[in-house]
Amino acid sequence: MRPAPIAVALDAPDLETAARWASLVTPHVSTIKVGLELYLRYGPEVIASVRGASGVDIFLDLKLHDIPNTVAGAARAVGRLRPAILTVHAAGGPAMISEAVQALPDTRIAAVTVLTSLSEADLERIGLAGPPGDAVRRLAAMAVGAGAQALVCSPQEVAAVRGEVGPDITLITPGVRPAGSGSQDQARVATPEQAFADGADLLVIGRPITGSADPGAAAAGIAAALRRSAAAGDRRV
Repeated sequence: MRPAPIAVALDAPDLETAARWASLVTPHVSTIKVGLELYLRYGPEVIASVRGASGVDIFLDLKLHDIPNTVAGAARAVGRLRPAILTVHAAGGPAMISEAVQALPDTRIAAVTVLTSLSEADLERIGLAGPPGDAVRRLAAMAVGAGAQALVCSPQEVAAVRGEVGPDITLITPGVRPAGSGSQDQARVATPEQAFADGADLLVIGRPITGSADPGAAAAGIAAALRRSAAAGDRRV
């Protein structure tokens, strides 16, 4: 049985906890996500620790955002870690995205459109025109035009983004919460089943798994529910 298309966000307080969580969930999920806080605290060591001998895909979620030359250099610097996915901010513009893609040809560069923590009111305050759905579609089209192979968007926009960019772009959705879970600091959320049905390829799930008493069992349960839902909708997991 293939691991489910879930990236478990390892927002752990220390390296030992991150490695333990990773070992518990990797039998059930395809991907481990290492975010900015954990990477800045432990550096490249964290990648080896959470990858272990499993060969699980590493999603390095650094959300790079700087001038094109600097982002290209940063992408090359993490290339030796062999991440499957590396994030950049779509708002950095097409030249920045293109430089990252060229710098790291063996890694999928994922452009983050609009953070799932941002509401429509937040977008107005920072001067990003239009409701979230419109802003996400504009950024998605621009990023793909610049060479991005993947996009990060909330599950509430994933169907529209799929219609915008077609079937060949990997769509990654944070803000995924199993039914009954709290939304925490996420403003635009959906269940794993709904996000996958709407066209997501990789679901980012953190606290509903890592905050449970048994992260491995939690990951297995969500993976099983996703497979049942996909089978009912005639989509393979």
